[in-house]
Amino acid sequence: MQLFEQPIYFVYLLGVLAALAVVFWIGAALKSRVISALFGRDAYARLTEGGDQWSTLKLILFFLGIIFLFTALARPQWGLEIVQAQGDFAQTVIAVDVSSSMRARDVHPDRLASAKNMLRMLTSQLPHQRIGLIAFTSQAFIQCPITTDDDALKYFISSLQPDMLPVAGTSLAAPVKLAAHMLSKYPGQKGLILLTDGEDHSPEELKEAQTIAQKEGIRIIAIGIGTPQGELIPLHTDVSGKVLEYKKDREGKTVVTKLDEKSLAELAAATHGMYIKYTNPAQVASQVEEALRSLDRSRSAASSHAGYKNRYQIPLALAIVCLAGWLALPFKPRRRVQAAETKR
Repeated sequence: MQLFEQPIYFVYLLGVLAALAVVFWIGAALKSRVISALFGRDAYARLTEGGDQWSTLKLILFFLGIIFLFTALARPQWGLEIVQAQGDFAQTVIAVDVSSSMRARDVHPDRLASAKNMLRMLTSQLPHQRIGLIAFTSQAFIQCPITTDDDALKYFISSLQPDMLPVAGTSLAAPVKLAAHMLSKYPGQKGLILLTDGEDHSPEELKEAQTIAQKEGIRIIAIGIGTPQGELIPLHTDVSGKVLEYKKDREGKTVVTKLDEKSLAELAAATHGMYIKYTNPAQVASQVEEALRSLDRSRSAASSHAGYKNRYQIPLALAIVCLAGWLALPFKPRRRVQAAETKR
């Protein structure tokens, strides 16, 4: 436990006290010189006989007020409390294709690795987003629920692997429907970042998915990764990454996976979204961030954590009392001293 949140203010306090001590010392010296020049010490002592009865107390209150004030600035803390953070957030779901076609190396080092690099960069640039993560092939599964926890999101992004799901194939409708379910409880316009090569083995379901996205106010930002010319899909590699075997279909023919930009562009256009052709992580992340800026935000709890209670109010109150007393104490009039002693 750290008793003071900002202990640096005690260093400042030492400097202030030293400066005040110098000022008081110089002031006392100058006062003494002026008195000696105008009245002489003996005459002044007779004129001020009895002295200011409050001066010592006022000086103590002044310095105590300064000490308590800097103690309050140092923010003393003790005792635990649950702190609930609030914020305004837009809602977005990221859906990543993890089918075998994402092993293709027409984007260096491969499609999925490139997608993950871009997503890690993107999530660092979205401080006011509540984001969830979906992995999909022919079916979609939630990898990370909608959250403001960037570290958790980056962890799940890093854990994405080709063929990590128990079903093969690719369906663009599956992640759209699951994202709509995840975002349905949030008001306003939401976003879906769909990152895939666009190959769809269930195109007949895509129209229904578009309708669902439109109804839920979801704007789809489709990112096409790969090349229209196509690329072979590595099936087995050695420890150095050299391809030992490429994927083949049931007839023994080598499979070529191609980027289908048309279906992705149509899906994005139907939801007033945007289609982005993958180029490099920084450029794509910047384009996606720009596209997400117009999404609606809603206010809700961001996170909760245990923290120490701030007790600055106690020394601040003492500082106010001491300084008020210093200002309020009157300058007590001194008794007049008779100009001459009574004749004996």
